[in-house]
Amino acid sequence: MAACCRNLDKCGNYLRLLRIHQLQNERLLSTSSCRLAPSSDSDKPGKFTPPSKPVIIDKAQSKASQRKFLSPEFIPPRQRTDPLKFLMERKDMIRRRKVLDIPEFYAGSVLAVTMADPTASGKVNRFVGICIQRGGAGLGATFVLRNIIDNQGVEICYELYNPRIQQVEVLKLEKRLDDNLLYLRDALPEYSTVDPNMKPVTAPSTGEVPFNKLQVKMRPKPWSKRWERPKYNVQGIAFDLILSAEKLEHAQKWAMPWVEYDMLREYDTSRLQEDILKEVQKEMGQ
Repeated sequence: MAACCRNLDKCGNYLRLLRIHQLQNERLLSTSSCRLAPSSDSDKPGKFTPPSKPVIIDKAQSKASQRKFLSPEFIPPRQRTDPLKFLMERKDMIRRRKVLDIPEFYAGSVLAVTMADPTASGKVNRFVGICIQRGGAGLGATFVLRNIIDNQGVEICYELYNPRIQQVEVLKLEKRLDDNLLYLRDALPEYSTVDPNMKPVTAPSTGEVPFNKLQVKMRPKPWSKRWERPKYNVQGIAFDLILSAEKLEHAQKWAMPWVEYDMLREYDTSRLQEDILKEVQKEMGQ
């Protein structure tokens, strides 16, 4: 009986020593700034190396700047998915973006473009307008700004990578119901009027792009195009305020329901976008 008690005491002391040693190791790991790294050779002892640098998250950085955005002109057209020509153009586009800050914007955003103009008084021309269209791919990317000046509609088509452009400023970032707003040419003038001295509008703190569900009112016909027909798929026009039910029903005769099942009209670019986005972020140093 006495021998059993002595063995139990030894076991209890041994367990207490193991617990104390474990606590010391945990305290050492929690307070130490170095870690034991195994050596490359098995016969050499390990050595202390400084820990890897922690990932520092800038809380002052806005959520909008953290959002991953790939400008649409980086996606090549379907007929040349991965040609050498477009690869060379993408390199030039990245070099241009290192010199000129091209912000994120969409059709419906209000922009101010400052461009070198030798015929202007100050050798610089600044135009403020609403973006109604983005087109082209690669170095041929363009965008169109529209504004009403002296009761006259004025549109300027800019080449996005034109070396004469000195600054592209987003005064109001937002999206619309449609990716193409060319129907503003036939809408009432107030939907295209922008103050040339407009101050930048602060983006929401949520980091999401504001979505404007505005439906514009059109002028009486004739229009430049028959926007009510289904092939244009326009959502941003209040047709019920200008057209009768009979005309809207008549426009449905030109519907082409088989188009949405045509797989050759569009192709999946999700994988391609991820690869190009990684390349652009790596080249830009982000």
